[in-house]
Amino acid sequence: MLTRRKINWKENAFAYALLLPSLILLALFTFYPTIKSVYLSFFSSTLSVQKFVGFEQYAHVLQDEVFMKVMKNNMLLSIGTVPTSLLLAIYLAVWVNNKLKGTSILRAAFFYPTIIPMIAIANIWLFIYTPDYGLLDKFLGFIGVPTHNWLGDPHWVTFSMIIMVIWKEAGFFMIFYLAGLQNLPREVYEAAEVEGARPWHVFRKITFPLLMPTTLFVLIIAITNSFKLVDHLYIMTKGGPDNASNLLLYHIYETAFSFWDMGRASVLTVVLLVILLAVSIFNYAYLDKRVHY
Repeated sequence: MLTRRKINWKENAFAYALLLPSLILLALFTFYPTIKSVYLSFFSSTLSVQKFVGFEQYAHVLQDEVFMKVMKNNMLLSIGTVPTSLLLAIYLAVWVNNKLKGTSILRAAFFYPTIIPMIAIANIWLFIYTPDYGLLDKFLGFIGVPTHNWLGDPHWVTFSMIIMVIWKEAGFFMIFYLAGLQNLPREVYEAAEVEGARPWHVFRKITFPLLMPTTLFVLIIAITNSFKLVDHLYIMTKGGPDNASNLLLYHIYETAFSFWDMGRASVLTVVLLVILLAVSIFNYAYLDKRVHY
């Protein structure tokens, strides 16, 4: 028994030694900043003054009209992008999974937006949305539809951002679904073919249920990404007009590095962490139980 315990201890020590570099990086760049943000959220903190105020900062932030508008924008972006991106990704994956000519080219074309940096994509879509001279207004003018200031109208700017995000992420999620499709058992499909099942019934009763583990994984990534978008706002709208396109992460950046209110920015960071943690807990504690692996 003593020898066995000693061997197990050595194996565990070796495993932790291999993990040590990653644990150090996590401690320095994830755990410490998180703890520091929670600590600073209880202080009214600027560059030169730091005063303990307890939960007063939280009360001010939660009652702030700009914060409520930013949260509304982020929720609209999540609702507008996540389901559509997932459905489009499944459709694209099923399409390019068929053994047809040119599928490799289609896969590359659909995945291509993923490898382009968000800054470059923002510039591309800024050209598309530019009033009068942009590609979209040129096309609409060609078919006789009046042009519009897509990024300058508070009613259209969020919708314009949603389209851009879907274009960016659908191909990325398609890769996960494509990998999932290629690992599904062929025997089930052969049995369905013998029974004369129609393609829609095969997808609804076989393909989609078997892809639920992939869907759960992609869902978590999609929701998390919708709360982490910030690059395109800096290039395209700066959160305007009148905070109509402002998102939580950009609001944190603006509060910290434009207004230098570190205490308020820390409160907003804690709010973001709580939202992402709640989403992860809900997905793994509730949805994961309904997934058949």
